[in-house]
Amino acid sequence: MELDNIDKKLINLLQNNSKQTTKQLSLQLGLSVTAVYERVKKLEREKIIANYVAIIDPKKVNKAFLVFCQVKLVQHSREYLSVFEKEILKLPEVAECFHISGDYDYILKIYVKDMEEYREFMVNKLTSIKHIGSTQSSFTIGGIKNSTTLSL
Repeated sequence: MELDNIDKKLINLLQNNSKQTTKQLSLQLGLSVTAVYERVKKLEREKIIANYVAIIDPKKVNKAFLVFCQVKLVQHSREYLSVFEKEILKLPEVAECFHISGDYDYILKIYVKDMEEYREFMVNKLTSIKHIGSTQSSFTIGGIKNSTTLSL
């Protein structure tokens, strides 16, 4: 689906506040409520809008210790990758996981309460996954930019 300028404006408005009513959106776009409703439904059907979520402040829920952990498997085989990916999906502490190029195979974004909870996570959960050769953890000192929007 090719996005026109109105679709892009609509997506940007929704990325900034998805709780806006169709009427509020229509006033900002200069379109009828029906036209905006149809555009939103089309974007949802086409899976351009994949989901609507509430973004939680990690500090308010005692999960402000953010760790980026790189993982290298002992071998880069389809079986080992599959086992790792299946197991990582079960770990609620892992907010994001990406298969990456370079010296490591994966990078994980992990939210926990503190260093002690991270240690427990590493010892009891992450390193119990088969075929992990090595890990490297980086602990965030402070956030500079953390965006959920894509620039269109």
